[in-house]
Amino acid sequence: MSERLLIIVVAVLASLVIGLGLFWHPDTAPTPVAVSPLPPGGDFTLQSADGPVTLGNSRGKLSLLYFGYTYCPDICPTTLTALTAGMVLLTPEERARLAVFFISVDPQRDTVDHLKTYVEFFDPGIVGVTGNPAEIAELATRYGVFYKAQPAEMAGAAYVVDHSAETFIVGPDTRLLARMAHGTPPDQVAALIRQYLNQP
Repeated sequence: MSERLLIIVVAVLASLVIGLGLFWHPDTAPTPVAVSPLPPGGDFTLQSADGPVTLGNSRGKLSLLYFGYTYCPDICPTTLTALTAGMVLLTPEERARLAVFFISVDPQRDTVDHLKTYVEFFDPGIVGVTGNPAEIAELATRYGVFYKAQPAEMAGAAYVVDHSAETFIVGPDTRLLARMAHGTPPDQVAALIRQYLNQP
């Protein structure tokens, strides 16, 4: 799929999800925060289009981490759309205290320049990062993230990567605080961000 076609597909999905997230509130909304024990999490150093990125460099800010890949057909675009729609509900002061990272689990295809183009479609403040396969595997293990590339069904077809869909909320001290469930609507995204921004 060409980059132009990818952006068009993402735009259509984004429009649908924003509409659902802002105007449709089902009675059976997902539990916004996972209640099982948290994995160790921790700091990382990965590559972005603008150079190395270390989570520790965001000290003083709350961070959101999402593991995915740019060729993801549905889960990644819907999650990023809900996150950005939630961030729109924040005040400029709250947004300034927040850092958001999209961590690619598909370094074979996701170059740092392609990542930058992809995430900036959703919000220019999101930072797309990746590393070599060993670095991504080690970080994913620390955050309890599952991912696995599936073989293409036909020769020449693009492969897909099955992966976890939670968003990780990390404190200013790089300590993992919570996991936000996939499908959390924008108003709850904003409420959760405010909750952790306002913790002592």
